[in-house]
Amino acid sequence: MSAFWPHLLRPFWLLIVPLLIWLLWRLWHRQRQIGRWQRLLPETFHAALLTRGRLRNSRLPWVALGLAWLLACLALLGPSWQRLEQPSLKRADPLVVLLETTPAMLAADSPPSRLEQAKRKLLDLIESRPDAQTAVVVYAGSAHTLVPLSDDLATTANLLNVLSPALMPEPGRRADLAVAQGLALLEQGAQGRGRLLLMTSAIDDAAQQHIAELLGGRGERLAILGIGSEQGAPIAGEDGSFLKDENGAILIPRLDNAGLRRFAAELGGRYQQARLDDADLRNLGLLEASGGVLKQDETTRLDAWLDQGYWLLLPLLLLAACAGRRGWLFCLPLLLLQPQPARALEFADLWLRPDQQGQRLLQAQRPGEAAKRFDDPRWQGIALYRAGDYAAAAERFATGDSASDHYNRGNALARSEQLEAALEAYEQALERQPDLAPAQRNKALIEELLRQRQQEPAPEQPQTGEQPGTEATSAPPPSAQTSPTTPDTTQPATPPPNAEPGASEAPANASQASEPPPAEADTEDAATPLEDLPARERQQAMEQWIRQIPDDPGELLRRKFLYEQRKRQELNR
Repeated sequence: MSAFWPHLLRPFWLLIVPLLIWLLWRLWHRQRQIGRWQRLLPETFHAALLTRGRLRNSRLPWVALGLAWLLACLALLGPSWQRLEQPSLKRADPLVVLLETTPAMLAADSPPSRLEQAKRKLLDLIESRPDAQTAVVVYAGSAHTLVPLSDDLATTANLLNVLSPALMPEPGRRADLAVAQGLALLEQGAQGRGRLLLMTSAIDDAAQQHIAELLGGRGERLAILGIGSEQGAPIAGEDGSFLKDENGAILIPRLDNAGLRRFAAELGGRYQQARLDDADLRNLGLLEASGGVLKQDETTRLDAWLDQGYWLLLPLLLLAACAGRRGWLFCLPLLLLQPQPARALEFADLWLRPDQQGQRLLQAQRPGEAAKRFDDPRWQGIALYRAGDYAAAAERFATGDSASDHYNRGNALARSEQLEAALEAYEQALERQPDLAPAQRNKALIEELLRQRQQEPAPEQPQTGEQPGTEATSAPPPSAQTSPTTPDTTQPATPPPNAEPGASEAPANASQASEPPPAEADTEDAATPLEDLPARERQQAMEQWIRQIPDDPGELLRRKFLYEQRKRQELNR
């Protein structure tokens, strides 16, 4: 190729050139219409009086228009005279490992257990691929992403260390769901390229059929690593006893070696039984640089053309500026733009959304202003609650229908002395989440308050024969008496930043108040700013909240898997 002729990155834009040439030819040869003044005035005066007509005779605008179209077309073609060399140190070999996490993986025929052997084998595999991306999907009756496509060995090792069948929300052995999850990860993170490694001891017939459908005609992408032995071993429980089946017999899960090998052959994939060395992974082709994959110490130089068409935009902008000054056809698209409505703009509007501005005002102890900023009605309710406008807060919480919304509404109504309405709100919260402990406690306290009010003696009536004008002595009103039981409504259940408000366990007293995250996430309480308490009590409440934060990754994984499974069940309804 000549050094003067550019390489075109987008040559398909050449198809528009004939249309532009035809349109320009039509504009060039169009017949000029004779105006009314040319009919009325003598031809001798046309040159002196009809200046607009003389300008319309000029074909300079069409020349400029043709030049502008030519420049725009050349810019769209993507001309390039320069190559780029891009070093790549990443291995183009994405892999998704599908790990069975069922009680059968606790069998001790591969000491100390099948699951521990699979974990070690998986870590060895990832260590041998430090420059490649590897994802981990765990499955039982449901499939969940433990680690997305990544080369972070430390995170993978940390999560694998706490992995156990007790974390899985659904019993079963749905390897087909794991394959579907793995293909989705490859589609999202690797444009559909990559392989799957299934680490299991058996696959039932229904799952095999579904896996074949999911892989289509590309069964060679799936490699199967059998974990365990054909003799099997019993499954020891936490109390030392062995798991038993429905008939009371001890369960002895066995490796379906022949069935897995046959299934892999039908798909066109590979199968190996797990071994103590790395021969099994090597036979599966997982330790080789196959399919254009790079070794660890190799680099590749990818030739790419640098798009230099943007330089043509400079003369195009100059032509557009001149044409706009003369009022040519270039300015017609500007007439199609609608003006934006004028409004006052603050500096914070450039960087923060209204809800973010409201959160900052709420943290600055300005709840009244925060309520005006929030767009989210739940956050508005929380701001109004802190501002003391409990009636308005109850109205905002009434717009939602979750357990946390009804719980917060009950707190606001209780603050407004509307105990019956508060009791009904707590009951609705418990209908949606029966294990919501703060709603249970506040409901019981409200019922006790109503009972105490009913048992209070009625005001004394004036005695017969009392002198006129003498005032009768009556008991103080119920609202003036101090009740020994008061529902905890110090703070509403407040969501963390950038999350929906949610319910959680309410504190037992004001010094231990906490702001929980969403109830759907099933997480622990978050901290509440306690503005009305002394500094020492706030510090004690903060320390107590910090002690409540779970630091067990296994518990976090269990809640994450449970949350994902609930979401899927809701979508499938």
